Amino acid sequence: MIWNEEQETLPREELERLQLRRLQAQVERVYATVPYYRQKMQQDRVTPADIKQLADIRRLPFTTKEDLRRNYPFGLFTVPMERIVRIHASSGTTGKPTVVGYTKRDLRLWAELMSRTLSAAGVTSRDIVQNAYGYGLFTGGLGAHYGAENLGAAVIPISGGNTKRQIQIMQDFGTTVLLSTPSYALNIADTMADLGIKPASLKLRVGVFGAEPWSENMRAEIESRLKIKAIDIYGLSEIIGPGVAAECIEEQKGLHIMEDHFLPEIVHRDTFDPLAVGEEGELVFTTLTKEAFPVIRYRTKDIARLIPDVCSCGRTFYRMPKVTGRTDDMMIIRGVNVFPSQIEEVIMGVEGVEPHYQIIVTRQGSLDNLEVQVEVSENIFSDQVKNLENLSKRVQNNIKDLLGITCKISLVEPKTIQRSEGKAQRVIDKRKI
Repeated sequence: MIWNEEQETLPREELERLQLRRLQAQVERVYATVPYYRQKMQQDRVTPADIKQLADIRRLPFTTKEDLRRNYPFGLFTVPMERIVRIHASSGTTGKPTVVGYTKRDLRLWAELMSRTLSAAGVTSRDIVQNAYGYGLFTGGLGAHYGAENLGAAVIPISGGNTKRQIQIMQDFGTTVLLSTPSYALNIADTMADLGIKPASLKLRVGVFGAEPWSENMRAEIESRLKIKAIDIYGLSEIIGPGVAAECIEEQKGLHIMEDHFLPEIVHRDTFDPLAVGEEGELVFTTLTKEAFPVIRYRTKDIARLIPDVCSCGRTFYRMPKVTGRTDDMMIIRGVNVFPSQIEEVIMGVEGVEPHYQIIVTRQGSLDNLEVQVEVSENIFSDQVKNLENLSKRVQNNIKDLLGITCKISLVEPKTIQRSEGKAQRVIDKRKI
């Protein structure tokens, strides 16, 4: 089902004309209302009048998370505070939080985009949606909530945590759709297994998962254990929250980017030069219709590429594959670029280990050491020592074959690694860099 068929199936030429008009208007707005953007554009000797075609976006300066923090809290807002009706913020784990604001129009747009997202996942007004994304300053919970309500679905605003109660609600209320992080979906699956509850006894049929990178193997694990379709969605607070891109249930082959509202670019991760459609690099977004907090050429640090082929579902927007890594969670281990998602892909392809792991990075002298702690299933953990050693060696060899590095594999007993009720902390970096 396509929520907004007129917009989501626009021919490419018509879409690009719309993008250009909106880009020109947005650049004029930020130039006129945000001193910081005006100063950056003047430094680059570019004015709104210079944006005559879409390719001219390359003349505009990038925006980074540091720019947002430098203007904390409201320095990049384009409207007076009396027009701001919602404020969200990031957790601020690496410095000042990034603050985003919304006008009433922005909230209507957000609900529209999340309705598109959920429709792409096959959600309809007949569904009962259990929203286990976190509510509060995090954009996930409320963004998904209003999108589901706008769609006409019944929403259970349960937020994250209290997993046994989550499962009881699924049983009692007849939940058909689960919204959560993928790691929390696995947590729910574990708890259901502990309680002896069979997924077939529930009405759950689809899960809409985002907020953290996850591999195809993790998708297969979730679908197998919960007996649902697992749909990937993408968003980030700085752009609007969830609702930037979403898979369709028909194909599950790339996430459709809502290009009528967000203009994507791919740039080289080191030089930031523009790359052609289909090449992999850093994903950059310009918001075309946001009122309160538009961003120009925001560097997401997510690694992606654009897929131009028109999907069989009928949507004409460019797609992007699942985001499996970021430029800032990339670890460099003895000169090798390593993403946690690559290690996850290996782990989940080995029979006998559980989908729960933690990566620990240390440094001895000038050498980096990588340890991967992996849970094994109950029957494997009680197996002979020799069999455990063989399993550990198999995981180690598979990682070396893929990444070219040797790491220590520590097999740990079930339930050892802390479960996530939100974004999973996969990496503990103990190096003093």
